[in-house]
Amino acid sequence: MYIKKIILAIALLGVIGLGIFSYYVYNSIFVSNTKFEQNTTEVFIKTDANYKDVIQQLRNKVDDISSFDAVARRKGYASNILPGRFILKKGMNNNEMINTLRSQNKPIKLVFNNQERVENLAGRIAEQIEADSLSLLKTMRNSTFLAEHDFTQENALAMYIPNQYEFYWNTSAEEFQERMLKEYKRFWNENRIQKAEKLNLNPKSVNVIASIVQKETAKIDERKRVAGVYMNRYKRGIKLDADPTVIYAVKKQNKDFDTVIKRVLYKDLKVDSPYNTYMYKELPPGPITMPDISSIEAVLNYENHDYLYFVADPENPGYHKFAKSLRQHNVNRQAYVRWINKMGINR
Repeated sequence: MYIKKIILAIALLGVIGLGIFSYYVYNSIFVSNTKFEQNTTEVFIKTDANYKDVIQQLRNKVDDISSFDAVARRKGYASNILPGRFILKKGMNNNEMINTLRSQNKPIKLVFNNQERVENLAGRIAEQIEADSLSLLKTMRNSTFLAEHDFTQENALAMYIPNQYEFYWNTSAEEFQERMLKEYKRFWNENRIQKAEKLNLNPKSVNVIASIVQKETAKIDERKRVAGVYMNRYKRGIKLDADPTVIYAVKKQNKDFDTVIKRVLYKDLKVDSPYNTYMYKELPPGPITMPDISSIEAVLNYENHDYLYFVADPENPGYHKFAKSLRQHNVNRQAYVRWINKMGINR
């Protein structure tokens, strides 16, 4: 009788132990293990990250990191890290989080516009994907790549069409550049190329003029009219006399693109640079900024008029007064000079 009681006790302990073990396993795998308050949180895993790096990043997102580690090792995740951007949801259990991290790399919405140089573009892109600005800039400046696709160091920026694109966060600099080349070719379809050719331009020269239009006016509804002025001058073989090109030339000469120049001085017009359209009739060798698509379209579909001149309109901020004759332009210009002097804008 005594022996039977002992056997029964052992059996009961075994059942209890199995129950405790089962309870532990269930909690480890299927019970919520997040500790962030928001509905979701992002996890960015670098291309060269190891399992320790992942665990370190998850410490402030996972409630019980030990149970996560145990399940991750059991599922083989610890030896099979996937780089990318992953979205964890509040209330996820270890099993769900690991399944997410091993297979659900989510793309980002990458946006860029109005970058003045490829250096600026590289910095802007590096803020959004894994590739750093130095590797991006080196790739963007790659002479072999540029020559292969008929670009130069001066017009390399023209290859990047400003827009919103979908990318994986762990995109490399080379992958980014190849994708942008495809987008460039997609943008410059047969229709746009034909429009450019009718203007005696090619996509890169359209981009140069569009960059000037971009700098001249922030008003989208005025861009076609401004483009019309420059196209009138270009077709007649007249120098463009565009202030933004002079500003770019001054910044380039001084090697300082952070300087803010609101007023072009007479001495600036004498800066000997291929970007100075007061000095040279030819188009600048490259864009002076990254034009919006609206500026590119403004050149391709410029307003047909007889204006040859324009100057900022003090009575209508952001817009300009247009003139067909130099005499009328000088009247408009004098009004602008009086206003800018009154405002105390000397540079």
